[in-house]
Amino acid sequence: MQKLRGTAGFSQPCPDRPLAIIGDVHGCADLLHRLLAKLPSDAQVILVGDYIDRGEDSAEVLRFLCEQKDLICLRGNHEDMLLRFLEDPERHGPRWLQYGGLQTLASFRIAGVHPGATPKALTECRDALLAEMGTELVGFVNRLLSSYLSGNVLVSHAGANPSLAPEYQAPNDLTWGHPDFDRVLRKDGVWVAYGHVIQDKPTVSHGRIAIDTGAYATGILSAVYLTQGTEPTFISTLR
Repeated sequence: MQKLRGTAGFSQPCPDRPLAIIGDVHGCADLLHRLLAKLPSDAQVILVGDYIDRGEDSAEVLRFLCEQKDLICLRGNHEDMLLRFLEDPERHGPRWLQYGGLQTLASFRIAGVHPGATPKALTECRDALLAEMGTELVGFVNRLLSSYLSGNVLVSHAGANPSLAPEYQAPNDLTWGHPDFDRVLRKDGVWVAYGHVIQDKPTVSHGRIAIDTGAYATGILSAVYLTQGTEPTFISTLR
């Protein structure tokens, strides 16, 4: 593994084919359907993760995405927290419940648990969630990709390590973020489109395309449309 060398410089984003990249959905099924209907028909649609928690319809969002074979779905840190809860509810349950897991449980009609619940209650909650999700949904979440590369565009949930090429990225940096992502410029000309950090509006700056507009809090779900030879175009449920 070698660190990148050279001078930071960015041409236009040039994916191998047109892309429409959707920001954090967070259980907002209605906004997701509205945004999908507005995207260009020639685009490969990619979602950056965080389909669950915060909003009210996480179960619906997961079930819908699981059935869509033409969408590319990446893993967000909230899916990562869910998987950790399913593996070890006593250890990881309190944190997940504190950061939106309660809304996800409610969408699967599971109640009666809280971040301070006993280990027994957390385990029983995990078992109930496994039963409601079923093997198909659990498998879907487990198979989510950590990133997608097309031309000079890297798509991930939370950015990337700016010192490493796309093929050497650690999944945890792609899903949870890297401390240098927003303060060190890449030197390979690769653009990174990401969500994770809520913006007042989508932004394009120094090789970074930020598209999380806090759908669960603002009612605005955003996407960026990228194609060769043109400026990035933002599309949202706002208009």
